[in-house]
Amino acid sequence: MPTEEKAGLVKGVFSSVANNYDVMNDLMSGGMHRLWKDDFVNRLNLPSIARATGRAPRCLDVAGGTGDVAFRMAESLGAWLPPLEEDGAVPLTVSDPNEEMLEVGRERQKERGISTTCLQFEVGDAQKLPYDDESFDVLTISFGLRNVTDIDAGLREMRRVLKRGGRFECLEFSKVEPAPLRALYDTYSKHVIPEIGHRVADDRASYDYLVESIRKHPSQLELLSRVALAGFKSASVRDMTFGVVAVHSGYK
Repeated sequence: MPTEEKAGLVKGVFSSVANNYDVMNDLMSGGMHRLWKDDFVNRLNLPSIARATGRAPRCLDVAGGTGDVAFRMAESLGAWLPPLEEDGAVPLTVSDPNEEMLEVGRERQKERGISTTCLQFEVGDAQKLPYDDESFDVLTISFGLRNVTDIDAGLREMRRVLKRGGRFECLEFSKVEPAPLRALYDTYSKHVIPEIGHRVADDRASYDYLVESIRKHPSQLELLSRVALAGFKSASVRDMTFGVVAVHSGYK
């Protein structure tokens, strides 16, 4: 798909699904996405970084949409939020190119009573992040990398905004093993997920795209190689749920 066409399609898809996005995640994954995200954030061990430095680490959640991962990060940091850092930087930032998704996140933030001095939602493209070099201690991206038009450019840009020694963590759908499970998963993805989208969100086309984006996403080892080529040190990968999702990690 041409670059311009994919960018426009992704914007349209997420504008369409924003209001139903979190409910659909529960339905499509049978609630498993909650366990994946809980594990993902727990392994960040943000309180240990805060104890070591005496302050809340500055974190950026790229393609963070409605804030599902960022809210978990805020809860994990707990007593370390607020105060603000001395330079006035907000500890947790969600960056996403889609204003509709961000607006849902801001409403959820109000409902949870999380201060804007702790967490902010900002428009930003993974390939052109509006932040200075070496701004963040931790950068996460969850179920968003496959929607980046140029994955390699996005990886390099995410590395740019990390501080030296900063940590990159990516949670994304991946390739299921072994083969019998992969065949079952492919059947479920192709036929069941779009039908759920049709019945619950009245939007089969957007969920057809989301399934196709999972199918086209690089395998674990291919993405691992691309993370390393982007300049991340100690690049690694671990599977979850037989490879339905995988976590790729690295350091600047």
